[in-house]
Amino acid sequence: MSLRQYEYALAVAEEGSVTAAAELLRVAQPSVSQQIRALERELGVRLFARTPTGLVPTVVGRAFLREAEAAVSASRRARAAARAGADELVGELVVVVQMGFGTRQLPGALGALRRRFPRLEVTVFEEPSSAELERLGRQGVVDLALMAACEQSPADAHHLGDEEFVVVLGAGHRLLAADRVVLRALEEEPWVRFDRDSALDGVLLSVLRDNGLTPATGARVSQTATAVRWAAHGLGVTLVPASAVPHGYEHLVRPVSPAVSQPVIAVVRRDAGPGETALLELLRLEAWHGTASFSPVS
Repeated sequence: MSLRQYEYALAVAEEGSVTAAAELLRVAQPSVSQQIRALERELGVRLFARTPTGLVPTVVGRAFLREAEAAVSASRRARAAARAGADELVGELVVVVQMGFGTRQLPGALGALRRRFPRLEVTVFEEPSSAELERLGRQGVVDLALMAACEQSPADAHHLGDEEFVVVLGAGHRLLAADRVVLRALEEEPWVRFDRDSALDGVLLSVLRDNGLTPATGARVSQTATAVRWAAHGLGVTLVPASAVPHGYEHLVRPVSPAVSQPVIAVVRRDAGPGETALLELLRLEAWHGTASFSPVS
């Protein structure tokens, strides 16, 4: 077996056909077919089944492809490490980010990383589902994860700073007259919340419960920018990291009392290469605010 065969099998699984996989890989179709057949003969199993909608992995094929994806990713990282020099780093860096955290800081760090290593490709998964996050972790393809600290945070996590949380009110809301909003004053308000399995909704729910509030859910969204915009239009109030507030909505934002902040951590793979290490150091250089002063997203 070879990594090239693994790549061919992964392409077929992704595209659902040999023809499309060949186009994706920019190789001749017969070459893909031959390599898949050779792989199946060597393994002694069928990796794909033909259906009316195309080729789909068999049960055995799915198990094989999970390991193949991990092997291909490991090979790419190894090549990137071998080629890393003072001014050259190639390959792919996979970053997982919990929604709302590092909204401003991550782009700044990635921009600096791109200027330093223009040939390095970065793939960012923002707020993956629990199942997707588990899959990525099991495959060993995550290079760096940016998230809120929690009881299950790894002992070797890197504390970057704190994200202050602010409340977003609708235009004309009575509490906009205050410099700081007391959370208990929001007792009768509907809330724009987030996906049920998201870390951000967990923070919101925990904060409200700690202040004796039971949130009435006005709506649920999957992005912080959407939550801010919906709150601005009076669909409910919302609580988001200060740096996640889009430009143009600053006048509807107020810090809360008691103040709410969340430690932000970065978790780097154990065998971290130069790309992960460089991104971690660049994230450390970004400004992280745990006070009422914040810089909204532009």
